[in-house]
Amino acid sequence: MKFLAAIAIMFVCINATAQKSFIDYQDNFPRVADAMNRKADTLKKQFIAAGLQWPAYQIYIRSFKYDSQLEVWVRNNNDEPFKLFKTYSVCALAGTMGPKRMEGDYQVPEGFYYINEFKPNSLYHMSLGLNYPNAADKIVSHGTDPGGDIYIHGSCVTVGCIPIQDYQIEEVYILAMSAKSNGQDFIPVHIFPVRFNNVKSMAYFDKTTKDEPDVQQFETKLKEVYDYFEKEKKLPVISIDAKGDYEILN
Repeated sequence: MKFLAAIAIMFVCINATAQKSFIDYQDNFPRVADAMNRKADTLKKQFIAAGLQWPAYQIYIRSFKYDSQLEVWVRNNNDEPFKLFKTYSVCALAGTMGPKRMEGDYQVPEGFYYINEFKPNSLYHMSLGLNYPNAADKIVSHGTDPGGDIYIHGSCVTVGCIPIQDYQIEEVYILAMSAKSNGQDFIPVHIFPVRFNNVKSMAYFDKTTKDEPDVQQFETKLKEVYDYFEKEKKLPVISIDAKGDYEILN
């Protein structure tokens, strides 16, 4: 029993060291260290005021192209619903309504992604990479190069990414870094064409896609996930079928 207890303690220590080392590594970069020095205390106070535990345990990011907004949702444990922490303005937009399908189309992707890269020394101040193209994008591209290198980043310029101001990406970067350090390896990022509950936004979407039934059908799948989260404040399980269509499993 003592041997098993020792193994358990050693595993906890190793896991804690591994989690801590991610922030330690990021803190070696001057922009991250500077942002942490300027932002961490303020973010902590904002979390406490919102009834959230600091540092962030789990986050969920969703963005709306036409509405030019990026939201960060947070929760304190796996069982409670997400709570909206902050909404940031997306300061530039490329492309039109509809998903990204090929390299060079200047489209911002639409669909369900996760953060797969932290880039503290980005040309665009700081960047969080998305796993575009995901499995669905690869299927529906039909052999065409779907492109890549999609980020949430600073500097307020874009040819298909999600740009916000430098001071804003510093906050989002710190929140994502904190969640990863707390064990959230999968940080979901959902990108929608519009806010589906906004009448003006939906009118614009219907007008600009009226001759594109494939785009409208694609968006119905995105809306199902949007509606589920609006009701439950939790994320559904999402699968991808053989045709590259999204399906909700719960």
